[in-house]
Amino acid sequence: MYPTKMDNTNELPVYANQDHPVRRHHSARYYARHIKESLTTRVSKLVCTIFLTLLSILGIIAFILWLGLRPHRPRIFLHDFSIPAISQGIGPESAQINFNVTARNSNQVMGIFYDAMQVTAIYQDQSIGISQLLTPFYQLPKNTTVLAGTFSGPMVTVTGTQWQQMLDDRSRGTVVLRLELTARIRFKIWSWKSKHHRMHANCPVGVGQDGMILAGYIDKRCPEYFN
Repeated sequence: MYPTKMDNTNELPVYANQDHPVRRHHSARYYARHIKESLTTRVSKLVCTIFLTLLSILGIIAFILWLGLRPHRPRIFLHDFSIPAISQGIGPESAQINFNVTARNSNQVMGIFYDAMQVTAIYQDQSIGISQLLTPFYQLPKNTTVLAGTFSGPMVTVTGTQWQQMLDDRSRGTVVLRLELTARIRFKIWSWKSKHHRMHANCPVGVGQDGMILAGYIDKRCPEYFN
């Protein structure tokens, strides 16, 4: 910095340019307001972080509950099937159809009411035997129920023509049939019960010349669907 030219030697020099700006001093109110705004911003960020964290935790819990409480349809498996009369040379009036399937409830906490069930043996898309489940039952979660029975007498509706066709198929090595299960079920969790659902399961099955189920059809899961 340089002094200005002096006209009077008795006067003190006055500097025209200042290399260092004048420092301004803020009031206590200014600093208090600044500190308050800073604290407010920090608190807001903390509240938002806590809220988002809680929201994420609740979302994870809701997803886990949804996975556990979402109803899964029963899983039906065919284990045994036979028509012994095919290999015995007798007529359809003495024929019996034996079956053994299992219903698996894979739900973690949800039970299933089976209020009604019908089992139908089908050959070439025509019914040859019908059996009704007489006793409704309740199936616990993570539980398997055996459904075994026999079509005999009036329950077997195979005609003479159908029987002859089945014997012809036997002579060629395999008689292909289908076992169909139709059930009215309800899901139950704690004290809540769902409305009725109609479930269908179709179990393809083949029997050999001895009238017994072929190995390729044993323990097969049957396709299920609702309507």
